[in-house]
Amino acid sequence: MVPDNTSQDKRSCSCEHRTTLFWCGAGKNVPVLHFRPDVCLYKNNDCSCSKMVTSGAGLTYKFVKTECRLLRQLLEGHGFREIHQNSNDFNIMWCGCHVKPYTLRGLTELQKVNHFPRSYEITRKDRLYKNYMRMRQSMGAKHFNFLPVTFVLPSEVNDFYSTFQRERGYWIAKPVASSRGRGISIISHPNQINLDEQIVVCKYISNPLLVDGFKFDLRIYVMVTSFDPLRIYVFNEGLARFSTVRYDGSPLNLGNIYMHLTNYSINKKNSGYVKCSDPDIEDYGNKWSMSALLRYLKNEGYDTASMMMRVEDLIIKTLLSAEIPIANACRMFLPHRENCFELFGFDVIFDEDQKPWLLEVNLSPSLACESPLDLKIKSNLLSQMLTLAGVVALDPYSKRDYGSRKKSANGYSMSVDGSNAAPLSNEDLRLVRQTKEEYVRKGAFFRIFPSEDSWDTYSQFLENKTHYNFMLHSQLYPNKEMNQPTNINMTVVPGSVQEKYARYEKSLQPLGTVEDYPPEALLDAITPDFSVVDDTITQHQHDSGTGKCPGEIRQIREISPTSGYSGRLPTRSPAGRHYSRLQCSG
Repeated sequence: MVPDNTSQDKRSCSCEHRTTLFWCGAGKNVPVLHFRPDVCLYKNNDCSCSKMVTSGAGLTYKFVKTECRLLRQLLEGHGFREIHQNSNDFNIMWCGCHVKPYTLRGLTELQKVNHFPRSYEITRKDRLYKNYMRMRQSMGAKHFNFLPVTFVLPSEVNDFYSTFQRERGYWIAKPVASSRGRGISIISHPNQINLDEQIVVCKYISNPLLVDGFKFDLRIYVMVTSFDPLRIYVFNEGLARFSTVRYDGSPLNLGNIYMHLTNYSINKKNSGYVKCSDPDIEDYGNKWSMSALLRYLKNEGYDTASMMMRVEDLIIKTLLSAEIPIANACRMFLPHRENCFELFGFDVIFDEDQKPWLLEVNLSPSLACESPLDLKIKSNLLSQMLTLAGVVALDPYSKRDYGSRKKSANGYSMSVDGSNAAPLSNEDLRLVRQTKEEYVRKGAFFRIFPSEDSWDTYSQFLENKTHYNFMLHSQLYPNKEMNQPTNINMTVVPGSVQEKYARYEKSLQPLGTVEDYPPEALLDAITPDFSVVDDTITQHQHDSGTGKCPGEIRQIREISPTSGYSGRLPTRSPAGRHYSRLQCSG
């Protein structure tokens, strides 16, 4: 068991949060860093409190084929320094692509990489579809029914033509390995498809759930810390991205990408895109927090608990579909189980029947901060992701012994509870301890697999029938009988479970306000853009001719930090709530 906060390092610090280490391992002698999100607010790493424990530890990081200013600020704020691309003396390697096998084989026990080998099995659209269809054919369509009808072209072009003749309508064509909406098009006939490159064609969801008439999708952050045994965590906050043109299914609007696509990278280029410069206002403009959207939908009478229950089911089954190839690659290439972790971005859309559909899984979800809401969510996400990953505050090539692993007379360790009833091997005992330590460090992440009921519900879908998954479930929930697989009714959610899924409706705690951190102290790339405009109703002219954005037309005053103005926003949403304007002073 990880010691509580009172037994952790408490060096003198001027900040409110002084705890910086979790002591883990069998001998409680492995220092694991506790990352703090508020260091992202400081420019030039002015906050030295979080560096005190790590000073002298020689912590290093490197970026490979990517750049993330927010992550750089977070790491350097905790005492890490960047090393040369050719150096292998790193604690964390953050890659924007898949890692080469020879690099993985050379990792030490203390080194972390942000991608599992072969994770493209769910992040490439063609591989996601192939794995999904394999599970659908073996397990049944009633269990795997969360992907729209999909074809990989040109190999399945004849099947697509046949299906199109039966199910006419709109289809959406996407490159198999692109992101940020690049290369996406809406088509109404197969002749509009270019067969010179490999693409996937999916049935278009023509009855999307709308908010104030606008189409939206959810970006849900999912973290996996192990594939054997499988451990899945979902961050309690995400993003809702809205289109910038009111939805209309008329064929005349087929070419309007700002109506049909919800990708932020596309819609931000539209003149009708509405930003919000207040991080505490989460349900205004074309980007909301996921919790704000769920609160809005609940207020409108939707069963948000059932919706999120289905989303969790979708996430688990998607990862189970790729469990075998990824777990096999981990056994082949990773010298230590703890070397890899991965943050996936699941993009989900709801139809008007509240059914979630998986659009895609992102290999490296965007961590760019182009608004205060981005900063609030992604700084918390990154800090708690690294804390959960278990970054050890030691030199990566340290020869330190992490404690003894005592064996019993027959070569096995005692069971976790100290009895002889269920003997565990050293590796079993280590996995159970690591999983419990992860749970202590999970922060705003929720572990959805393993959970109390996950074995009963999902063991039938485990193609990789290893000892570790069963062992971990039985040791984490010793009083739970390991029953035969059961099917859960996703449309009727009991009251006790309703409270469980209400966790997604809770907003994150603010990092601070503009009053606490003047704009000049913020990072250059994430300073809110304040500008003075007239105190009038802002009409955002969209291609569809309406002047509304998600959250209704509202009076907006963009305040300059030097204006000294203090006011209040008018009624903002159908719930009729009012928000106070930031107090800004020069």
